[in-house]
Amino acid sequence: MKKYAASIEDIRAAAERIEGVGNGTPIRTCKTLDDLAGRKLFFKCENFQKIGAFKLRGGWNAISKLSEEMARNGVCTHSSGNHAQAVAFAAKKRGIPAYIVMPNNVTKVKLEAVKGYGANVILCEPTIESRNTTLSNVQEETKSHLVHPFNDPDVIAGQGTAALEMIEELDTLDAIVAPIGGGGLMSGTCISARNLLPNVKLFGAEPIGADDAYHSLKEGRIVPQNNPDTICDGLLTSLGELTWDILKDHLEEIYRVTDDEVIDSMKIIVEEMGMMIEPSCATAVAAVLSSEFKELEEIERVGVILTGGNIEKSLYF
Repeated sequence: MKKYAASIEDIRAAAERIEGVGNGTPIRTCKTLDDLAGRKLFFKCENFQKIGAFKLRGGWNAISKLSEEMARNGVCTHSSGNHAQAVAFAAKKRGIPAYIVMPNNVTKVKLEAVKGYGANVILCEPTIESRNTTLSNVQEETKSHLVHPFNDPDVIAGQGTAALEMIEELDTLDAIVAPIGGGGLMSGTCISARNLLPNVKLFGAEPIGADDAYHSLKEGRIVPQNNPDTICDGLLTSLGELTWDILKDHLEEIYRVTDDEVIDSMKIIVEEMGMMIEPSCATAVAAVLSSEFKELEEIERVGVILTGGNIEKSLYF
């Protein structure tokens, strides 16, 4: 296999670091969802992960690996929520400062969670340019170590452990579906899947209002995110060079879904499975329930990664 930013050996090593820190999340099924999809669905429930999202995996793997010298001035990052929580959690556990740049329209539940771990939060305008500029200034002032949300080999390796666990538990799958924002989860999933289930088909899910990965795959180059407009706040970033290098080689297709389909999927999951999931997470559910996905032949067993459950309850009630 071509050499990528992370290998299966890196992912297995990450799994050892995460053990005892993160949760071994369950896999759940639902007959109603199976009937709606026309095939057997297996949901890897990262909404039950510590901090409520898969991001704990990559954040802890990256920060736990830092040398004392690299960690001396703490860590920094930008995030709309879940990666921020992961970095804040991992920094607190490591006993170092965390400086988190967040958009000023971040949901209250995610902002309070990050502050609750003792991180220093710096708010910025909700644009990619503002995030990057503010983060650059913070890093220069604090001399802290950057833990990128997705374009980092150790973050990619950590995120790949979710698929590793799922495949080792289920043994066989015909396809795996996961949301794509910056691509860290999906790229780690690709590495795990290709090494353990070489013939599995890999699909991404994106909201139509933030579909840069879809266009990137169609054009064969990174197409930057441009004025995203979606309720899926965790999927607003552009792909990174490291994640794109992996995704372009392994993804079959990226399914785009509307915000209405996302909301409908959130409702189905809470009604039929008793779980509240984030809009970003629900893109993968909407994708496997779509008419386009139902047209796929010879796919009977599908793994769906539910990425997180950190959500304002008012979106449900």
